[in-house]
Amino acid sequence: MALAVVVGAGAGAGSIVFRWCIKNFTHLFSGHADYAASPGAGNPHVSWLGPYFVLLAPVIGGLLYGPLVNQFAKEARGHGVPEVMLAVAQRGGRISPRVAVVKTLASALTIGSGGSVGREGPIVQIGSALGSTLGRVTKATESRVKLLVACGAAGGIAATFNAPLAGVFFAMELILGTFSAEAFGATVLASVTASVIGRAAFGDTAFLNLPDFHVVHLAQYGLFALLGVVAAVVGMGFARFLYLIEDACDWLWRGPEWLRPAVGGLALGMVLLTLPEMYGVGYPVLEKATEGRYAVGFLFLLLVGKMLATSLTIGIGGSGGVFAPSLFIGAMLGSAYGTGVQHLLPGSAGAVGAYALVGMGAVFAGAARAPITAVVILFELTGEYSIILPLMLAIVLATATSRLLSRDTIYTLKLRRRGIDLDGPAQGARIGAQHVSAVMEALPSPLPATTALTDAADLLGLSGHGALPVVDDAGKYLGVVTAQAVAEALAEQPDVTPSTVGQLAETPAPVTTDQPLAQALHALLSAAGTGLPVLDANQGKPVGWLSHQSALRAVHTAP
Repeated sequence: MALAVVVGAGAGAGSIVFRWCIKNFTHLFSGHADYAASPGAGNPHVSWLGPYFVLLAPVIGGLLYGPLVNQFAKEARGHGVPEVMLAVAQRGGRISPRVAVVKTLASALTIGSGGSVGREGPIVQIGSALGSTLGRVTKATESRVKLLVACGAAGGIAATFNAPLAGVFFAMELILGTFSAEAFGATVLASVTASVIGRAAFGDTAFLNLPDFHVVHLAQYGLFALLGVVAAVVGMGFARFLYLIEDACDWLWRGPEWLRPAVGGLALGMVLLTLPEMYGVGYPVLEKATEGRYAVGFLFLLLVGKMLATSLTIGIGGSGGVFAPSLFIGAMLGSAYGTGVQHLLPGSAGAVGAYALVGMGAVFAGAARAPITAVVILFELTGEYSIILPLMLAIVLATATSRLLSRDTIYTLKLRRRGIDLDGPAQGARIGAQHVSAVMEALPSPLPATTALTDAADLLGLSGHGALPVVDDAGKYLGVVTAQAVAEALAEQPDVTPSTVGQLAETPAPVTTDQPLAQALHALLSAAGTGLPVLDANQGKPVGWLSHQSALRAVHTAP
């Protein structure tokens, strides 16, 4: 608890430094607090260049952050969240403390010099690096180090966006990939601490100032549902386009990596000269779109422009997040969609801004496949509750559609392209690649469902497994019963105690013979007993037993 509070305080302080750096670098490179609010204007520092200064700003920025990233922390390149997910899944939560410093400077320089990326990825990586460093300094266990990494991510999101709940769910849904009372308690402490510090520095106001929206007709729910499906396609399209451009940049560039951001910055500058609204994060443009101040054609131009500008920024080696760009793309899509349905159904379509807000959450959910985070963060970023029902509907449909379209999210796709599967073994690991069928033990004798608890207690004690499979009279597998469950049942009052093991049988996470051992280990770690039954991949019948000992024995058989 104490460490969670310390990490939250560090993440809160880090967010203040990070936002201060972005503000000052933006003013230095563009002469404006946020150039996206004054697109096409000149830089008063070099007024003789007029709007053409945007051709040079990304080049100069690249000359500064390119060598910095290449020399001190190559993992600071890109959008950051996948690297944190990898550290938690396969590296024991270990993140170099240098990442916090390098990521702060590199991302602030990228955004300040015109990079069309967000700041959530950097602050997640910054806070996570602080949590990892503190965990290792205090010699915490690996599980606690991972939890402190999640606390840093939660605190960074909470302080930067004034979204304490979103920080908690972002950390559990995307970083840890699991929900537990301990994880929730620790991340809440970190998030609250960081939020208090963030609000003291930035004030307690909603991050985006949007007008009030209301559902005025029941037919709108059908329109929002359709928007959710369309947004999922756009979100996954954004993910694919992002890495397509990155591949193109990798193929074209043959020079030293430290020089790549500067040379590529010239291409980014040409995009910014054509469409200056793409400069930086772009929240002023997003707000104007939700207010219905752009024509449909220009909204689609902004949508495509953001995809290109963000992909190019990441592809040339820039440092920044993809959360804010996904919100931007969603706002453009939703606003264009809302304008269209207003023309088709003027009496029941409702306000354009409502569709823009729902589109923001749905595109992010489609790209990141994090529905809880999407709902909560949109509510906290806008302070708008009246649109929560259609927002939830569209986000769930976007998530489901995204799952049908692709196995990966915008975060995991980056890792899979490098040959990394978060659910599989780490590269070079001596355990995990084998199939379960190669390491499982013989199946212990199953217990009939009608076995009395007293008899089951004796059999469990003799088995040495701590758990046994349960079958019905026809031999159909019903689940497993653990020694702990039987003992607790026998200790209860006779009138509430189950009489047979069939009433206590629970179905654990399925482990099949054709699964990689690394994937089965996740189910084994959460098993109540000392092992799990292994099911036939086709018929679902138990054919073997996977225990911790058999998993460790696989180390000796690994090449």
